[in-house]
Amino acid sequence: MTDAGEQGRIAAALAGLGGRSRSSAGAGFSRVRGAFPLAVQAGLAAGLAWFIADGLLGRNSPFFAPIAAIITLASSIGQRARRTIELVVGVAIGIGIGDAIILLIGSGGWQIGLVVVLAIVVAAAVGGGTPLVVQSASSAVLVATLATTPGQPFSRFFDALIGGAVGLTVMTILLPLNPLTVVRRAADPALEALAEGMRAIAAGLRSGESDEVRAALDRLRAAEGNFAAFATAAAAASENIAFAPARWRSRGALSLYVDGADQLTYALRNVRVLARRVMTGLDDGEPIPQCLSASIGLLADAVDLLRDEWAKGVEPVATRERALRAAAEAGRAYDEGVGFSGGVVVAQIRTTVSDLLRATGVEHAEAPRLVRHAIGRHGRARSVRKNPGRSRPGPTGRGPA
Repeated sequence: MTDAGEQGRIAAALAGLGGRSRSSAGAGFSRVRGAFPLAVQAGLAAGLAWFIADGLLGRNSPFFAPIAAIITLASSIGQRARRTIELVVGVAIGIGIGDAIILLIGSGGWQIGLVVVLAIVVAAAVGGGTPLVVQSASSAVLVATLATTPGQPFSRFFDALIGGAVGLTVMTILLPLNPLTVVRRAADPALEALAEGMRAIAAGLRSGESDEVRAALDRLRAAEGNFAAFATAAAAASENIAFAPARWRSRGALSLYVDGADQLTYALRNVRVLARRVMTGLDDGEPIPQCLSASIGLLADAVDLLRDEWAKGVEPVATRERALRAAAEAGRAYDEGVGFSGGVVVAQIRTTVSDLLRATGVEHAEAPRLVRHAIGRHGRARSVRKNPGRSRPGPTGRGPA
């Protein structure tokens, strides 16, 4: 017979399994919800492209029209216009080379290989990126393997042009995505990673565990991709909203993200330098005032506030106040006395506070002035503790931030 303790363990395991299943289902639903708008856009664009090319213009099997429409919509965010141009140019190069080669030497395996080589070489020679090269090569293969409409060697080029135009029309006029939603979804993981990293650094500083800070630094380095995605989404949102009148009302809230994206990337890099210096100080046994741990925690709070205020589309006043409190708290370290590493940590906190202020819309020259004012009398060091540990080269230690 199963005892009560074992029954409890089984029940807990089953409950955990159920929780994981619900979590997995929820994640799947979230992914579907995120992809559904693009799916609707692509379906509409593909259908319209075929209808226009086949029904209105009488093209014979215009398969390139819906393909071009889908590629236009699925192109990397922020570069759709450029990708569409490269698609059309790539198709033109591929078709032209394919038609010329097949006309001269016929079709076959080695002819297809030669067509692909020439198409890629020409696309690279004109300075094309990966989309142009890929489309040029694939179009050349299609021309080399599929029959060309008699008397219409460039029919596929026109099909691609129709599809690209339809794709752009759908995404900017007929069914534009909300750029504010897109950029917010990209910003949230970046801001969350930055705030969590700061809190982990503060916890490691309080406990004196450099390994904890090192783990936080590793996570912050891994977050570089989130920040790159945020910057790309912000640039894309600016491009998309300019051509989508239905979304012009979102310009104000969107500008908060667009203007702050670069400054938050700077903040991420400064926090990584800060983490490395905290590790150095802890490894050297340097006494570091605990007010610096509190200051870093306040910085994390400021990032959380920024995320909330951006989401609400309001002026980030609370973020500025919390960031300046972090600067003032860091300034107390001068009164308590800091060693070399502690002084670098204070400097990095000040720089990060300036980055956050810039992200909230504060002018470039005004941000450091506000930081100096927040530190006030604390900015005048009373004493400097000597570092009892070994010396380290440079203000930021060794290795990449």
